[in-house]
Amino acid sequence: MKFDIISASGTTATEIDIRKLVIAGWAGRDKEKMEHHIQELEALGVARPKTTPTFYRASAVRLTTTAEIEELGDASSGEVEPLLIRHDGALFIGVGSDHTDREVEAYGVSVSKQMCAKPVAAQLWPLDEVADHWDELVLRSWIDTPTGRALYQEGSVASLLDPRDTLAKFEAEQVFGDGTAMLCGTMPAIGGIRSSGHFIAELEDPILGRKIGFGYRVSSLPIMG
Repeated sequence: MKFDIISASGTTATEIDIRKLVIAGWAGRDKEKMEHHIQELEALGVARPKTTPTFYRASAVRLTTTAEIEELGDASSGEVEPLLIRHDGALFIGVGSDHTDREVEAYGVSVSKQMCAKPVAAQLWPLDEVADHWDELVLRSWIDTPTGRALYQEGSVASLLDPRDTLAKFEAEQVFGDGTAMLCGTMPAIGGIRSSGHFIAELEDPILGRKIGFGYRVSSLPIMG
């Protein structure tokens, strides 16, 4: 995949061979907000997790920077998450969407993670440039609704586990080597989880005055049986 690595020294176009995709579910640091998100999903029929965080696997090819994805039916929706990638021994941070089929999620979370594309921004920051002010970073997402564009998610990443803590929990059992990408958890949806044909998201660093953003449209494929 092609990424622009944006650092204090400039922007470098980089090809990264993503070979493993991990999705960290239930990765909240703020227990109250995580409980709220668990209850959101329980309302959709998703079973409460046995352990937190839970590390789901999906095919690496699901990760994409495309501006349009195709999904079966109209029951899928996006959720903004930090994206962690290891490349040439270094860690980089970006932003993506754990787009998920909510009907399938109700009976099989792992299956639902594998079903949908995972759109991400094509820009990354070196993690060490934001590590000392990580909790100041802000995630936001918007969706299109019948009455116009609406703010869908917004909050500090302080509500999530620090990615280095998430990584340490993962590496207690598995290797997070070069070419591994991890979506690192999300926050509750404003007004509840719902589908939209257009999802927009960003990660803001107010300390260094920069943002990474992306958006994608969702085309619904017919379910024939």
